[in-house]
Amino acid sequence: MTTKTYTVPNISCGHCVATIERELKDVDGVQSVKANEQSKAVMVDVTSDSVLPAVTSMLAEIGYPASNA
Repeated sequence: MTTKTYTVPNISCGHCVATIERELKDVDGVQSVKANEQSKAVMVDVTSDSVLPAVTSMLAEIGYPASNA
């Protein structure tokens, strides 16, 4: 299993957190998701690194693109 933490500047409320967690859990290969409003971080456990592009793509698709910084 691989754990990746994304910085997502658009997280501003509990609704954002709930949306991100709900949508990412539907991505094949995602084991768990934890988003944090204060740190603007999304921590994702995936079965392998090959799942990470799908996670990044889903974040962008739902309006919460990960920052490169």
